[in-house]
Amino acid sequence: MILRWVICFSCGLLPLTAATISGRVELRDSRDPAVRNRNDFSGVVISLKPLASPAVLDAQKHATMLQKDKTFTPHVLAIPMGTVVDFPNADPIFHNAFSSYSGQIFDIGLYPPGSTRSVRFAREGVVRVFCNIHAEMSAVIVVVASPYFTTSKRDGSYEINNVPPGEYELRVFHERASESTLQALGRKVTVGPDGASLPVMVVSEAGFLSIPHKNKYGHDYAPDGGQRPGYPGKQ
Repeated sequence: MILRWVICFSCGLLPLTAATISGRVELRDSRDPAVRNRNDFSGVVISLKPLASPAVLDAQKHATMLQKDKTFTPHVLAIPMGTVVDFPNADPIFHNAFSSYSGQIFDIGLYPPGSTRSVRFAREGVVRVFCNIHAEMSAVIVVVASPYFTTSKRDGSYEINNVPPGEYELRVFHERASESTLQALGRKVTVGPDGASLPVMVVSEAGFLSIPHKNKYGHDYAPDGGQRPGYPGKQ
């Protein structure tokens, strides 16, 4: 059965102006302390993919995923296809961002403090990012085939601005939700000229298991990160 949200119908001769679509997500069945203790519902990516024709994407778009204090910031980065992501190293040590998952495999190699490397993400999908030196570092890049997307705030609220009227496929991504859960949240929506608020979407984390990842060579991480202070060692 296909679920459809009818956001707005207009029978009058109104101009086709871009609309704002808003809503809220809630995370349930979570073991994450930030969710359980502070109701932190941030990091859920909501996107609208046009059904009538392919969306026009900005081929010159850049985004940044900072590496500082052995942390990728932001932890969840949503971007349109074709975006170049810069990975500046603001730590006093070497880093090596990589992904060996199917979203887009890349390895930007070791690079020193104060420098940066860049990757263009040309495929739609989910890219799980790690550092080959520091096992505790992880992030997610969600590459969408649309300019109409956003990421939920701490209270779960979100807005997608400048959405032209038309038919869209709504998609949801959350890193601690199963594929079946996310597919069940997807649906077709009809966007009218006035925009609207969508019903609350509940994203369950039931069944999520955190599995330790390997380094880029497929090996376990060395206990000390494989490096002396300020010097890049090899795995």
